Order: sequence, then C-alpha cells, then structure tokens
Amino acid sequence: MAFLSLLSFLLPILLSFSSAVSTNSEGNALHVFRTRLSDPTNVLQSWDPTLVNPCTWFHVTCDSNNHVVRLDLGNSNISGSLGPELGELKHLQYLELYRNSIGGKIPKELGNLEKLVSLDLYGNKFKGNIPKSFATLKSLRFLRINDNELSGSIPRELANLSNLKVFDVSNNDLCGTIPVDGPFGNFAMESYENNRLNGPELKGLVPYDFGC
Repeated sequence: MAFLSLLSFLLPILLSFSSAVSTNSEGNALHVFRTRLSDPTNVLQSWDPTLVNPCTWFHVTCDSNNHVVRLDLGNSNISGSLGPELGELKHLQYLELYRNSIGGKIPKELGNLEKLVSLDLYGNKFKGNIPKSFATLKSLRFLRINDNELSGSIPRELANLSNLKVFDVSNNDLCGTIPVDGPFGNFAMESYENNRLNGPELKGLVPYDFGC
C-alpha cells in the first residue's frame, strides 16, 4: 500500500517532468530554427530561448500538454532557410510559412512530422526536389508548395497519402509526368500549371520522370 501511495504521488510529477522536457526540446528546435532566419520586422521578438517552453511565444500554438501543434509565420517578411531541427516538433499539425522569402532545400526531416495536417510553404524561394519523405505524412490533408523554384519530378511515393485533399505545385520548375494513383486522380490540372510537366502518367509507356 505504501508503494502504491508513493507511486500515485510521484506519477504526476514524472509525467509533468516528461512533458516539460519534451516541450523544452521543442523550444530548442524553434530557437535553432530562428537562428537560420532574417527577421527585419521583429515578428519573432517574443521567441525567448530562456523560457521553459515556447508556448507563450507569438505565432506558436500549443495543446493542453504544452506540445507545439501549430507554427504560424505566413506572410511575415522573413527569409533564410529551413533546417532538420523542425523534424523535432513531433506534435506539429500545422506548419504555415507561406509568402515569405525562405530559400534553400526543403528538409527531408519534415517527413518526421507524422501528425502534420497542413503544410503551406507556397510563395517562397525553395529549390531542389520535393522530399520523398513527405510520403510518411499519413495525416496530411493540405500540401501547398506552389510558387517556388522546385525542380525534379513529383515523387510517386506521395500517391500513398490517402488523406490528401489539396495539392498544389504550380509555378515551379518540375518535370516528368503527373501521377494518377491515389489522391492524384482528384486534383485539378491548375495544381500543376506553369511547370515542365508532360501531362498524366501513361503507365508502362514512358517513365514517370520522362522529360527531366
């Protein structure tokens, strides 16, 4: 009985400590992310790395367990690049970085964000390929990476994203053919315009990366 009493006393403390450690690691990841950015209008002024967790920072939303679930920095006049540290935000559901001047490659580590519902990177200066790791984002419903400088083909692995409802890669420099499997049968052709894509994939006739 004494052991059970002690356990009932310690369990909330241990759970609280575990949550604090997790949140602190998320704060560390966001602090590293901030160091990669130029922020001329000080939208990230409240991001104080000395705080226990980032839940009081502007543009950051946490759940009841103090896990970061939303990052809203769309149209914030920031530039710089993204790094692998964003993959540490394991509870993130919304990553909104649209209409900025962020460049470089999209980190493959974003594929670690298994709870992500919306990924909006449109209207930036991203280059390189669309990461194949996006195929692990099984909860993803919205993927908008249009109006960038992305190249290469559309990864066929993305056809496994059964929950994907909106997909927009228009106004990039993508090549190859357009997938037809899975959710790709439902997306309007406007989602692909102003690229070097060769139209819907003709299976068995030409390779999917034909023209790349």
